[in-house]
Amino acid sequence: MSTEVIHQVEEALDEDEKKVLLFLCRDVAADVAPLNVRDLLDILSERGVLSAMGLAELLYRVRRFDLLKRIFKMDRRAVEAHLLRHPGLISDYRVLMTEIGGNLENSDLSSLFFLMRDYLGRRKVAKDKSFLDLVIELEKLNLIAPDQLDLLEKCLKNIHRVDLKTKIQKYKQSAQGPETSYTNALQASFRNLSLKDPSCNLRLQNGRTKEQRLNVGQLDLQRESVKASIQESEAFLPRHVPEERYRMQSKPLGICLIIDCIGNDAAFLRDTFTSLGYEVQSFLYLSVDGIIQVLRRVACMPQHRDYDSFVCVLVSRGGSHSVFGVDRTHSGFPLDQIRRMFMGDACPFLLGKPKVFFIQNYVDSEDPLDNSSLLEVDGPAVNNLESKAKQPGSSTLHREADFLWSLCKADVSLLERSSSSPSLYLQCLSQKLGKERRRPLLELHIELNGSVYDWNSRASTKERYSVWLQHTLRKKLILSWE
Repeated sequence: MSTEVIHQVEEALDEDEKKVLLFLCRDVAADVAPLNVRDLLDILSERGVLSAMGLAELLYRVRRFDLLKRIFKMDRRAVEAHLLRHPGLISDYRVLMTEIGGNLENSDLSSLFFLMRDYLGRRKVAKDKSFLDLVIELEKLNLIAPDQLDLLEKCLKNIHRVDLKTKIQKYKQSAQGPETSYTNALQASFRNLSLKDPSCNLRLQNGRTKEQRLNVGQLDLQRESVKASIQESEAFLPRHVPEERYRMQSKPLGICLIIDCIGNDAAFLRDTFTSLGYEVQSFLYLSVDGIIQVLRRVACMPQHRDYDSFVCVLVSRGGSHSVFGVDRTHSGFPLDQIRRMFMGDACPFLLGKPKVFFIQNYVDSEDPLDNSSLLEVDGPAVNNLESKAKQPGSSTLHREADFLWSLCKADVSLLERSSSSPSLYLQCLSQKLGKERRRPLLELHIELNGSVYDWNSRASTKERYSVWLQHTLRKKLILSWE
């Protein structure tokens, strides 16, 4: 999707339409905190998620048929015909919520907010809050989800909007087809990943009963409602399937490797992960060669065999896809290479165990060294094939299974403004892990996204953070002893 088209759309939409569009896309952009419509569309386009028909669908949903005609030379009937034949970008749940919001009178909305005070607390609700704002708050509290609409249905009945209650009932009926299978809302694969283990095949629900299998290079991820249910396992897994958790019983839980090339975050991160039960190894101010040597050494450590997980936190200056360490004349070390060093074939003692990466990268977008000519380094060789064979499930688990990859980018000028300030992203992460360690990591990451979004809404462009989450976790992960 060209930037010119994105700019045209963003310029033409009014503020209410922009709010609706951001709400509609909360699922397909679940792992980022988009700053505005233009940023959102640009991110989706860059990832290959936003096709021309996807943008046409969004314009159709916000009822901008004039833009459909002017930009895409299409009318509403053409979009409707396409949606009948193909899964849409937007889930039926999001569409339902916007339809309900569009049919509420001001008096209805006031009554709804009053009825929800028992659930949201009795704080005064701002006058400019919309129905979609209410839905978002209820989603955060796990009171509304695609398969959890009883509370809203009850409130609509109490305000005598039986017509809207009927819409919910019809939605429920359509969602209960025999093929419907809700799965982990946050499941998403890394780029170019095709999981061969049946337990790792990722089925991404889009509010319909059609199933999609991720193939190599497929980027059109139709994600389910992430904000719709913070507890993804309870809300989206079929009720008869027992909840699975990663084993977290070893003492220590595993190695936590901290590489801080800036020097602002290592101290509090060490305290956080030590308190969680990890053996922390921290390194400050490493060059690119130093980063590679440390990663290679840690990936080869035999202690992983006795531990249940691995965590790596990396803080560095870098490019869009690389880290520089303390070097300013280096071409950089690719982030993908870091992950590759800990994959199942390169690091067999971690096969089947969660491998968690938190990366804060301060990016100079104009750095001439940020190009495709990056240093390539092989992961540690697997010399002991016998040890690999002893790993449970080694013949079936894909080498890229069981990763959580959380990447936060910020402008390098943040360091120039305040050279001693810690990363907001890592501060929020540390606080959540410290106070709520018994909660699933994916839940905490959703709330971390919310904190970053709140910060970005008040910060200048150069002070904003962009968070990107990818994972191939197969079970619920809690970074604490069971």
